[in-house]
Amino acid sequence: MHDGYYECVVATDAAHDVITWRHHVASACVVSDHGAVDAQVTPTVLSAQDRAVLQRRVLRVLIGGQIVGAAALGSAVTIGAFVIQDILGDDTPFAGLATATVTMGTAFMSQMLARVMIRHGRRGGLQLGYLLAAIGGVIAVVGVELQSLPWFLPGLFLFGNGQAANLLARYAATDLALPEQRSSAMSYVVFASTFGAVFGPLLVTPAQWAGRTWFGLATYSGPWLVSSVFLVLAAINTAVRLRPDPLVVSGSQAKVPTRMGVVAAFRLITSTGNGRLALAAMVVSQATMVAVMTMTPVHLKLHGYENVSPYVISLHIAGMFAFSPLVGKYADHYGRVNAIFLGAVLLVVATALSAVSGEGNPMLFPSLWLLGIGWNFGLIGGSSLLVESIDDSVRVRVQGTADLLMSFCGGLAGFSSGFVRRAIGFHLLSTASLVLAGVLLVYVMAGSAHTRPTVESLLRRR
Repeated sequence: MHDGYYECVVATDAAHDVITWRHHVASACVVSDHGAVDAQVTPTVLSAQDRAVLQRRVLRVLIGGQIVGAAALGSAVTIGAFVIQDILGDDTPFAGLATATVTMGTAFMSQMLARVMIRHGRRGGLQLGYLLAAIGGVIAVVGVELQSLPWFLPGLFLFGNGQAANLLARYAATDLALPEQRSSAMSYVVFASTFGAVFGPLLVTPAQWAGRTWFGLATYSGPWLVSSVFLVLAAINTAVRLRPDPLVVSGSQAKVPTRMGVVAAFRLITSTGNGRLALAAMVVSQATMVAVMTMTPVHLKLHGYENVSPYVISLHIAGMFAFSPLVGKYADHYGRVNAIFLGAVLLVVATALSAVSGEGNPMLFPSLWLLGIGWNFGLIGGSSLLVESIDDSVRVRVQGTADLLMSFCGGLAGFSSGFVRRAIGFHLLSTASLVLAGVLLVYVMAGSAHTRPTVESLLRRR
């Protein structure tokens, strides 16, 4: 303790460096490390006031990173399917390959980033995720210029690190949050994605113009280059401002087992009813959303509405993120299970509208909007339920595994959606997604008597 400042010291065995982080709160922690930060962590218990001060600082930093990172992801992923069509032809069944590859990159890299967080804290994992995504964006530019999938797809896989970092950031928001405020804390970080994700797709046209005019690049190269710049800015924000590290300060890092594989983490998640429901909500919400969202731009382009696609996707992304604070407060006050239930209902309604939308585009605006809101309820409700269903000692490992499964299933949905659309059409694809959302709804309603949603529980605070 020094004059009312919070001091956190990290000593690394490799270089015997000592880094001191000082912030104006009245507690102290010391991290002694021999090769890994998780070796020994001895935090001093924070007062409620000091904890609140530090939590607000962490949220501000995470929110800044989310805005920039989401803008990068939104601007580039919007035109991913168009790049595939340019290379393979407009009617290719592989149009969903771009989104699928990004999502698969998100899935597998989330596990790696979780391991980095265990050893080096949230800051190290988030920083690495954004930097790898930036490198992926540059490689994607090479792929577009060469019209080469062997270049473009690995770039997309690395680009998925950006989404993995953005998703894992929501858990960082809960490290110092009180149990009754975890959903709200998580929702603020998710909400921050609104500003970047909504305007990201709207930056596609200016980025295309800038790429052609200033650098002589192909039409679809500019957005990937601009995205890489944004991701570097997100990495710098995290590296400079996320100090002290919330995971280190919370002490959870010290409790993480040295070895816990994906299978062991999966068994731990599914060992409880709440854990199974949390994982089901995250997986089904992601798969349903990705399947319909991925093929919507393709469907619109094939029917002469390509110019409408950015606006439909922007409204969809607004639904995904803009209502997050309200969703978080609802989950905290009325229960995580109730939030999951409402998410399932909205997903059913959204996919039903998409299934009956016809060849025109007007019905897709409310459909994709509600699809985004339903995903938001499922993600925040499921993620919060997962956090409170597991012990702090395995928190980070389980979070990485849950995100791996969620993103992997989303990737499969994105990849297969192109084949399904070509075989049976966009509207039957939406019908299949409707069935999947219906399964989640039935599963929630079939829960135990003390957790099963009722009309009274949906409207009365806990």
